[in-house]
Amino acid sequence: MLSNITNRRIEWGDCDPAGIVFNPNYFRWFDHATALLYEAAGWPKDAMLAHFSAAGCPVVETGATFRAPCRYGEEVTIETSILEVRRSSFLIGHVLRKGETICVEGKETRVWTIRDPSSQALKSAALPDELATRFREG
Repeated sequence: MLSNITNRRIEWGDCDPAGIVFNPNYFRWFDHATALLYEAAGWPKDAMLAHFSAAGCPVVETGATFRAPCRYGEEVTIETSILEVRRSSFLIGHVLRKGETICVEGKETRVWTIRDPSSQALKSAALPDELATRFREG
């Protein structure tokens, strides 16, 4: 399955008054890591959505397990991988490490969407074969 690694340094503004990363920031980083995963697949998000005439791929479920704190100035890596490809959705996993230590494990389910021609509302659609194959093969 497709995988990508992102490196980042913890900034002062990422932290709460206790000096550790404020937990919603992990989800912001995971979203960015997902966008980089699309690029690793050869499809920057805007190009991917335009090419396949999609409206987007919103998160419909997410969660994280926090194992160890991260602090200002530390260097971390985020390994982001496609874990499962379904008909109209896909599961993404994130593992954030500080050296060899796993600090946070996150998961998200995203749904491939298009605009309903009559109402312009988002609705799920089958993941394009070309994209599903790329996600599976890495």
